[in-house]
Amino acid sequence: MKEISKLINLPKILDSRGNLSFIESNNHIPFEIKRTYWIYDVPGGEKRGGHAFKEQKELIVVLSGSLDIVVFDGEEEIKYSLNRSYYGVYIPNGLWRHMENFATNTLALVISSTTFNESDYIRDKETYKAYKKK
Repeated sequence: MKEISKLINLPKILDSRGNLSFIESNNHIPFEIKRTYWIYDVPGGEKRGGHAFKEQKELIVVLSGSLDIVVFDGEEEIKYSLNRSYYGVYIPNGLWRHMENFATNTLALVISSTTFNESDYIRDKETYKAYKKK
């Protein structure tokens, strides 16, 4: 069965002193965490991403602010609008994605199933479409 992107609700512990959410490997996300990175200070109108991964799976959570994530499977696009820190978008390997419509001061956390490997990236959309047809 083909994996698809999906919105994942994360645990939310409510407290009058402030709320808490968390993510555990192989529990809230279907992979072991190998790397995390964050995206911030994105100028107005800019896009981030614009690639696919052959192996890497990821979860993107907006910790502050808002953005849209556009996921493309070679045939259809799905757009997710994120603006809360207690849910994220799970993106399995083999899907093209980019992020757009960043609000001022948005901070996005990306949780990855792999360490960085440049050869895992497909950075050209036409190459990606050919890859999906294999």
